[in-house]
Amino acid sequence: MFRKILIANRGEIAVRVIRTLREMGIGSVAVYSDADRTSLHVRMADEAEHVGPSASSESYLWIDKILDAAKKHGAEAIHPGYGFLSENAEFAAACEDAGVVFIGPSAASIRAMGSKTDARRNAIAAGTPVVPGTDHAISLAEAVEFGREHGYPLLLKAVAGGGGKGMRSVYRAAELESAYRNAASEAERAFRNSEIYVEKLIERPRHIEIQLIGDRHGNMVHLGERECSIQRRHQKVVEESPSPLVALHPEMRSAMGEAAVRAARAVDYYNAGTIEFLVDPDRRFYFLEMNTRLQVEHPVTELVTGLDLVRLQVEVAAGGRLPFTQDHVRWSGSAIECRIYAEDPYNNFLPYPGTLTRLDRPMGPGVRLDGCVYTGWTVPLEYDPLLAKLAVWAGTREETIARMIRALREYDVGGIRTNIGFFRQILEDEEFRAGHLHTGFIEEFFARNRPPNAPPDFAAIAALAAALDHVRRESSQAPAAGNGASPWLTAGRAELLR
Repeated sequence: MFRKILIANRGEIAVRVIRTLREMGIGSVAVYSDADRTSLHVRMADEAEHVGPSASSESYLWIDKILDAAKKHGAEAIHPGYGFLSENAEFAAACEDAGVVFIGPSAASIRAMGSKTDARRNAIAAGTPVVPGTDHAISLAEAVEFGREHGYPLLLKAVAGGGGKGMRSVYRAAELESAYRNAASEAERAFRNSEIYVEKLIERPRHIEIQLIGDRHGNMVHLGERECSIQRRHQKVVEESPSPLVALHPEMRSAMGEAAVRAARAVDYYNAGTIEFLVDPDRRFYFLEMNTRLQVEHPVTELVTGLDLVRLQVEVAAGGRLPFTQDHVRWSGSAIECRIYAEDPYNNFLPYPGTLTRLDRPMGPGVRLDGCVYTGWTVPLEYDPLLAKLAVWAGTREETIARMIRALREYDVGGIRTNIGFFRQILEDEEFRAGHLHTGFIEEFFARNRPPNAPPDFAAIAALAAALDHVRRESSQAPAAGNGASPWLTAGRAELLR
C-alpha cells in the first residue's frame, strides 16, 4: 500500500479523498493555487504545495508542476479527483513515465473513451446500443447532409466534450449553421479542439448511468445505476439511486450493467469509471459516453451499496484485487444528492461569488455533507462555484425525499446566494415525487412554478431597524413616558429570532 498520495485537485473532492486516506493511514499532499491558499483542502492535508497563479491553466492543469510537487513530497501516487487532469491521457502517461502511480485507468483506456467518436466506435464493437449518429468529426456540410437524411431534431456535440460544453440542440435546418459554429467555438475554448459530431436528438430522455469498478487482474463489476436526469445547461444537479424508472423495471439494471461492463472490457478498463446512457420513453437505452474517473455524484452509490469508492480506487491502483464479485454486490434503500452551488437559479444560474458570513450545516440521521467551505471563506471567481454535495439516505424514495427536504431546511448559507431554496422546490414538486424525470425537467419546472420568496436578509433587517430607531430617537424631543424600544427595532429583532 502507498505511504503518501498527492491529490491533484481542489475543493470538496480533495477534502473527500483526504478523509479516506486518513482512514487508510496514508499521508496526503494537497496542491493549491493563489486563490486557494486558505481553502479547506489545504488546511486538512498533511502537506501542501503551491503550484501557481489562480488560473487553472497555470496551476491545476500544469502537468510538470503537479509531478514536481509529487516528487518533492515523496508521493508514490496521484489521485486526480474529477475535472482538471482527471481524464487527461497525457497526464496519466506522464505519471507512469515519472514512476508515480496514477489512481485511475491506463492512458490507453482514457484515450479510447476520451474521444466521444472513438468511444462510440468502441461501444458499437462491444455490442452496446448507441444513438444513431456519426462516429467521426464532421464538417458543416456533412451536418447539413445528416440532417437532410435523418431528419430533425439533431444534437451537435464536441468530439472532446464533457459537461455540456460544445453541445447544441437543433430543431430546424435553418438553425443548423449558427448552432454548428457556436458549438465549435465553445468546444475550442473549453477543450482546444473544435471538432463536432452529430447524433439524432432523443426528446425527453432520461439520463441514467452505471458505476463500474475493476482491478488490474481482469475483474470488473457494476455497482448499479444513478438517475441523473435533473440537469441545468446539460450539467447534473440532482442525482439519485436507484433510478425511479429502474426501480419499477429491475431487469433494466442487469441489462444496462452488463452492457456497461462489456463496453469497459472492450478497452481493457480498470479502476473506477462510469458508462452514461440515454433512455427513451420506451425504456430503450443508448450509450452516451464514458467518464474515465470518479464521478461527482459517487456518494449516492456509496450510500446504497455501503462501499467506499475512493478506498477501492486506491486499493486497485496499488495492485489489489476487488474484494467481491458481482454476485456479492447488494443495494439497500434510496439515496439522493443535491449539488449546492453559489449561484442564482432564478437568474439563469449565474455564479454568485462572495464571502460566506454564516454557515449552518444540516445534520442528523442519514445525512452526508461533502463540502469544502467555512464561515469567512470567499468563493473564488476562477473555479466552478460548487460549495458542497448534500446527500441523504433512507429506506424508501419517499422517506429519502422527506429527509432531503428536512436537511435543506436546516442548511443556511449567508453572504451569497445559493440554490438551496430551488432544491426544496424541486423535491416538493409533484412531478419529481412521481418520478416523471427527463433531461428537460428544469425547463418545464420553471414554466409551471414561480420563484419562491427570497429569504430575509437578517443583517440588512437589523441594520435598517437600528437606523430607523436612531432616526426616531434623534427626531423625538420628548419621548412619551414608558415608551420602550422602537417598534421598528422590535420587529427587526423578531425577524432575526425567527
